[in-house]
Amino acid sequence: MNHPDVVVIGGGPAGSTVSTLLAQQGLKVELFERERFPRFHIGESLIPETYWVLKRLGMLEKMQKSHFVKKYSVQFVNASGRLSAPFYFWDNKPHECSQTWQVVRSEFDKMLLENARDHGVSAHEGVRVMDVIFEADPSTPPGAGRAVGVKIKEADGTLREVRAKVVVDASGQNGLISNRFRLRVWDPILNKGAIWTYWEGAYRDTGRDEGATMVLQTPDKQGWFWYIPQHDNIVSVGVVGPFDYLFKNRESFEKTYDEEVERCVAVKERIKDATRATGYFATKDYSYRANRVSGDGWVLVGDAWGFLDPLYSSGVLLALKSGELAAESIVEGLKNGDTSGAQLGKWGPGFNEGVDRMRRLVCEYYAGFSFGNFMRQHPEMRGTVTDLLIGDLFNDRVDKVWAPMESMYPDNKHLIPRWDAGVPVDKAPEKANELFLPADLRPGV
Repeated sequence: MNHPDVVVIGGGPAGSTVSTLLAQQGLKVELFERERFPRFHIGESLIPETYWVLKRLGMLEKMQKSHFVKKYSVQFVNASGRLSAPFYFWDNKPHECSQTWQVVRSEFDKMLLENARDHGVSAHEGVRVMDVIFEADPSTPPGAGRAVGVKIKEADGTLREVRAKVVVDASGQNGLISNRFRLRVWDPILNKGAIWTYWEGAYRDTGRDEGATMVLQTPDKQGWFWYIPQHDNIVSVGVVGPFDYLFKNRESFEKTYDEEVERCVAVKERIKDATRATGYFATKDYSYRANRVSGDGWVLVGDAWGFLDPLYSSGVLLALKSGELAAESIVEGLKNGDTSGAQLGKWGPGFNEGVDRMRRLVCEYYAGFSFGNFMRQHPEMRGTVTDLLIGDLFNDRVDKVWAPMESMYPDNKHLIPRWDAGVPVDKAPEKANELFLPADLRPGV
C-alpha cells in the first residue's frame, strides 16, 4: 500500500475506530502503532454510550463473549462514608446499551486493533511515525501547509515515506501534530494527578452490583478514589487529587498512596483482605485540549486531541466518538474532493460542546457541589444527570439541568471558566503529561 487513502498514527481506541469505519466504506487505510500489543493502558471503565460506536465497529458480539466484568451502575461515597443510591443505567434507559463493561485495556485495545484488521485495515505494530510530511504552495503561510503523508521507522530501522490523502493523528498524549503546531491548552481548573495499583481478592459486591464503578471521596475532600472491579479477581484502585497535593513534597508514590488509603476508611475496608498484585502507577497533567481539531489534510482524534478527567470514565467514549465523527468527515471529504481543515474538522465544535457538558459535571464535583442535595431538591433531574453520567452528551436536551443547579449556588460562587481560558503549552513549560509505570511491569499486563 504505497499510496493508501488514509494514514492513521496510533492503534489505540481512537485510531482503531477511525480506521475500521473508513475501511468499512472501502477506503484503503494504513495504520502505524509504535508499540506492540498487548500493552498497558489506563482508562478501564466504559460508560453506556460507547455501545453505539462498538455496534458500528462490529465489536458487540466480541464484547458480549468476553470475560470482561459487566457494569450496570455507578455509585458514590461521600467524605463521611455515606453511600449514594446506585445510578442504575437500565432504570434510566431500559435498553441493551445500559449494560457496559469494566475492561483490561491491554486486552480491549488489542481486540479493537484486531477488529480493524478484520475489516481490512493494514495495521503495523512496532513501527514509529517520525514525522508528518507537509507540503505548501506559494500562498501558504510559513509553518503551515497540507499534510500529505508520514515518515516512518520500521522495526528493523528502515526509514520510508508513506503518502496519503489524509493523515489522522491518533498518537495519544504524545500528540505528534499538536506538538508540532503547539496546539495544546492546559485546562484552567483541572490540574490533577493520580496514583493507582491493582489488588487481588479485594471486596466485591454481588449480583448486578458486582461490576459497579465506585467513586469514593477522601475525608478532607481533597480528592477521590476509583474502585473498578475487573476479571480474574482483580480490582483497580486509584486516588486522584490536586497535582501539588499528591506529588509535591511527598516521599514516594507508594507512601502517598498508602497514606491516602489509611485516611479513607471506605477504601481501607474494601482492600483489607486483599493482596497487591502490581507496583504503583502514576500520571499527572492529563487535562488538556487542542485549540483546533484539524488542518488541511489532517485531523486529531482521541488523546491526541485532548483528555478531560477520569472522574466519570469518559475517556474511552471520547476516543471512540471522536474517531467515529472524524471518519464520517473524512469519507464525505474524500467523496467530494475536499480534504480541507474545515471539512475534516467540521465535527469539532459540536464535539467540544458535548465534552463541555461532561467537564461541567466534573468541575462541579471538584468544587464541592452536593449532588445528593440537588437530587433531593430536584428529583425530576435525576434522569438528566444519569443521561450525562452514561455519556449522552451530544445534544442540548440535557442542558435543562444547569439552571436548577445554578439556583443552588451560594452567592459568592462564580461560573466555571471555559476550557480555552487555560494556559497554552508555550506559556507553561513546566507542565508535561507524564505516565510512571512500575519497574517490574510485565509486557502485556
